[in-house]
Amino acid sequence: MSNSNFVDYVKIFCRSGHGGAGSAHFHRSRSTPRGGPDGGDGGRGGHIILRGNEQLWTLLHLKYTKHVMAERGGNGSDQLKSGAQGKDVVLEVPLGTVARDAETGEVEFEITQHDEEKILLAGGRGGKGNDFFKSSTMQSPRFAQPGEDEQESWKILELKLLADVGLVGFPNAGKSTLLSALSAARPEIADYPFTTLRPNLGIVAYRDHKSFVMADIPGIIEGAHEGKGLGLRFLRHIERNSILLFMVPADTADVQNEYNILLNELKEFNPELLDKTRILAISKSDLLDAELISEVEATLPPVQHVFISSVSEQGLPKLKDMIWQALNG
Repeated sequence: MSNSNFVDYVKIFCRSGHGGAGSAHFHRSRSTPRGGPDGGDGGRGGHIILRGNEQLWTLLHLKYTKHVMAERGGNGSDQLKSGAQGKDVVLEVPLGTVARDAETGEVEFEITQHDEEKILLAGGRGGKGNDFFKSSTMQSPRFAQPGEDEQESWKILELKLLADVGLVGFPNAGKSTLLSALSAARPEIADYPFTTLRPNLGIVAYRDHKSFVMADIPGIIEGAHEGKGLGLRFLRHIERNSILLFMVPADTADVQNEYNILLNELKEFNPELLDKTRILAISKSDLLDAELISEVEATLPPVQHVFISSVSEQGLPKLKDMIWQALNG
C-alpha cells in the first residue's frame, strides 16, 4: 500500500435529512362534502450511515468528502398518503473505523464487521398527519405535526488497523525491513529515523497456505503518549493488534531499558495494551557472534524472545513459528 494512499483520519461535516411535515387534509368528494381528517404522515429524513467493508484498508475515498448531507423526508398528503422517506447516505469504511464527535471527542461507536451498519447521524422523524390525532372527543383536528429538525455535526473518522501482529519499536529499529523480508509489502526503507510516516500492512505466508497480517507502525519515541513525535496518531493502531512484536536493535546499549521505555509508552497511552501477548525480537543480530548473543540474552526482560536478522534471514522461521503459536494457542 502506497504511503500517499494511506489515510487513517478524516473530518467531515454531516447533516441528516429534515423530517417531512404531516398533512392536515380533510376528505372531500361529491358524495362526501364534509369528510373527516385523512392527512398522512410525513416521511423520515435520511440517515447518514457507516457500513463496514472488508475490502477497504484506508479512508482515502473520504479524504476530499468534506460535507455529507442526506435528503429531506417528503410531506404527507391526502387519502392517508405518507410522505416518501428521505434517501439515506451510506459511507463505506474499512473495518476498525472509529466514529467520534469532533466537538467533544467522545467515541460514538466502532465498525468491526463486514456489512455492519451503524447510524452516524439520524434523520428527523416525520410529523403525524391530522388523522393520527382524531378521537371521540376530537373528531376534526385541524392541525398536523411539522417534521422533526435535521441534525448537523462535525464527525471524525479514525482507522485503527485490524492486524494480527503490530511492530513496536523506536525509529530505525528495522521494522520496515522485517515487514519487507516476511511479506510482499514494500515500505520505504532508509538508514535514518522516521522513514515510516504511515502504517504499512503486509500478509505473511506461513506453512500449509496459512497466513497472518503484520502492521509496520511508525517508530515510537519517549513521550509519544503525550503526542511527541508522531504520537497519538499512530499509537491507536496498536490497540487493534492481537500480538505486539517489540523490536530492539542488537547494537542498542541497553536492550532491557529500551524495551521498558516502549512498554511504558504503551501503558501510559492505554494500560489494556499490557494484556496483549508480547514477543521481543532482537533485530540486526547478524552484528553479533555467539558470545555476544549470550551476553545480551542474559540481560533480556522475562518475555519470550528471538534473535533475528532481516538481511541474512537469521531467526525468521523461528519468529514466524512463535507468532503462529501465539495467535492460535
